[in-house]
Amino acid sequence: MAGGYDDRDGVIWMDGKLVDWREANVHILTHGIHYASSVFEGERCYNGKIFESRKHSERLHFSGNELDMPIPYTVNEIEAAKVEVLKANGFNDAYVRAIAWRGAGEDMGVASNRNPVRLAIAAWEWGNYYGDAKMKGAKLDISKWKRPSPETIPCHAKAAGLYMICTMSKHAAEAKGCSDAMMFDYRGYVAEATGANIFFVKDGEVHTPDPDAFLNGITRQTVIKMLEDKQIKVNVRRIEASELEGFEQCWLTGTAAEVTPVGQIGDYNFEVGALTRDISESYEKLVRA
Repeated sequence: MAGGYDDRDGVIWMDGKLVDWREANVHILTHGIHYASSVFEGERCYNGKIFESRKHSERLHFSGNELDMPIPYTVNEIEAAKVEVLKANGFNDAYVRAIAWRGAGEDMGVASNRNPVRLAIAAWEWGNYYGDAKMKGAKLDISKWKRPSPETIPCHAKAAGLYMICTMSKHAAEAKGCSDAMMFDYRGYVAEATGANIFFVKDGEVHTPDPDAFLNGITRQTVIKMLEDKQIKVNVRRIEASELEGFEQCWLTGTAAEVTPVGQIGDYNFEVGALTRDISESYEKLVRA
């Protein structure tokens, strides 16, 4: 599939029906554009099956409720819509994006209770999120922006507005020749990358930040279970910046990122070691099973 995302062949499920890709538009006074009243999910379909599809649909509902915008479709209806989109576009392996937002309506201030909550689901073919970094290890910048306190944002929702500082961080990283950026949280502890969770290895054990101020990713949870099934100790805890120097391996997890090795974060270097490769390969087998 080539061209800009607004100019492609195919169909998108929108508010209960399939529409031509180029006609899947919203009005300029859509509330979600002006006030970030939007939540979404990113999912991958492997061999005709979306990995952990229902968990994603359930989280979309959770995120909508966190933003005080209940989604007017049941989880079962969302599940059926995703299948319909994939079938209509003829995709067997694809990325799936479900997004809900406050549309245009009677309200155009901060409040939007009289505006409808809308839902769309699109799918497209998408390769490795980090390109060849998945094989040789991604290079990460360290962002100047920090993940905010849970007292200031609904940090456990997958809400579009929370990605504003992620976009700026990734732009700054790319300008330096990096694939992404690692972010600290508001207290100075290691948090995550701009769109992926992070893991470290030291002395045969795995360490990953406690997701108390950022999204506890579905892929993150999957990988933790995989590690535990392999009898590898996983330490979920607060990680100090000073500890980066002592870690031997590092990888990122996310639906888009899948399991991507990290070779460098700022001035700190990591090997793409045996455990990183094993988890990456095991994840590939799991999602395609």
